[in-house]
Amino acid sequence: MDLKAFIRDIPDFPEPGILFRDITPLLRDPGAFSYVIDSFVDRYDSRDFDTIVAIESRGFLFGAPLGHKLGKSIVPVRKPGKLPAATHSVDYSLEYGTNSMEMHQDGVHEGERVLVVDDLLATGGTLVAASSLVEMSGGVVAAMGVVVELTALSGRNTLGAYDLFSLVEY
Repeated sequence: MDLKAFIRDIPDFPEPGILFRDITPLLRDPGAFSYVIDSFVDRYDSRDFDTIVAIESRGFLFGAPLGHKLGKSIVPVRKPGKLPAATHSVDYSLEYGTNSMEMHQDGVHEGERVLVVDDLLATGGTLVAASSLVEMSGGVVAAMGVVVELTALSGRNTLGAYDLFSLVEY
């Protein structure tokens, strides 16, 4: 399936000079969305991992159904102040600024192998931050999966040796 047909370009969002890859048409199409989830299931069904860490907010849209299909737990990574229990926190850089993310301190256990899921890889800051949170908790990042990878921003290089899978490259 040509997933690019379900991703639209929004120029100058959220700031001038940024070309935003909007996945909402993909989410609106049940066949395209199912294709994404099934592709992730095919990729990770036989992989050795215990938990899915899904990154706010669009990572939740893919991590939750993937966890359901694979029988894996889901741990959310969120923006500051959104999680009710004690958290680990990390700052990171975006294509257009900086931000912070948090994960419950008991979200990932010592030695747990984790699949980190998000909608898009740009500069890699968000995935690196989520991986840092996993590692702060004693977990091991077994793999990463994204729907869209913006290759011109070289985010894959930021990730070093992490095992990354992307469905669509721009």
